[in-house]
Amino acid sequence: MAFVKVLKTAAYFKRFQVAKRRRREGKTDYYARRKMVRQDKNKFNNRKYRFVVRFTNKRCICQCAYATLRGDVVVAAAASNELSAFGITVGHKNYAAAYATGLLLARRVLKKFDLDEKFKGKEELDGEEYHVEDEENEQRPFKCILDVGLRRTCVGHRMWGALKGAVDGGLHIPHSTKNFPGFKQPEEKSQEGEYDAEAHKERIFGNHVKEYMEMLQEEDPTKYEAHFSKFIAEGIDADKMEDMYTEAHEKIRSDPTGEPAEKKAITYERDDDTVKASDGTEHVRSNKITLTQRREKVAAKIAAAQAKMMEE
Repeated sequence: MAFVKVLKTAAYFKRFQVAKRRRREGKTDYYARRKMVRQDKNKFNNRKYRFVVRFTNKRCICQCAYATLRGDVVVAAAASNELSAFGITVGHKNYAAAYATGLLLARRVLKKFDLDEKFKGKEELDGEEYHVEDEENEQRPFKCILDVGLRRTCVGHRMWGALKGAVDGGLHIPHSTKNFPGFKQPEEKSQEGEYDAEAHKERIFGNHVKEYMEMLQEEDPTKYEAHFSKFIAEGIDADKMEDMYTEAHEKIRSDPTGEPAEKKAITYERDDDTVKASDGTEHVRSNKITLTQRREKVAAKIAAAQAKMMEE
């Protein structure tokens, strides 16, 4: 047998460092997180806020958070399923819903810090580039850094809708128009790109969904009824889309808190391991037993198993 050189010696394993848990799970990009969280020493532990945007299969989630040694602290949060209280009952994961969720979070954050009257944001939604720091004001605006996690920052992604909503809502988030829908890359490096604000506005008001609805309605009514069944159930057609989002934006600006959920007056009664609710449902919940009772239970099971084996 040929000589094989041992590479992973005892010294190798002594110097091996296990990666952080969320890196092993593929949930956190620590290279990006370190850059977002790092604060200058001369700022004396001032909070560095992040505008966190995440997408699930059903909704868009936005948070304003800052990092501490004990973990992240969330200042305010908004999710697209909350838009039902503002009139957007369906379509909670498209570009228009992401914009409305970002706008909702921005107004909630500013209201929490009593800045909602000083920073109104961009009230006319025309898709044009807007930076709240350019306006003349006695106080500096509330600054956040965009945190998109593991998402790839490609042009026209829904995350830019959430960013645009937060910026129009009055938050100062450093950004450019290069990734917005409607931006056209220059043909040569020396030239500047073109930004079509009207194309971005159409995305904000869900015109791309409206056009798809109209196309399906004409070409394939069966597929239209299957794809937009929830829209049909809520009585929303292509003509009502823009009005729905316009009214929702106005409601968010007037009162971002939303209506509190009604408390369910449900009472519970326990009968040994069974818990019966007043609404007719039942749940099985085991009773807590002491260590002595648990040992007796185990001993009884062992004795029963031994007796069964003796019989056989």
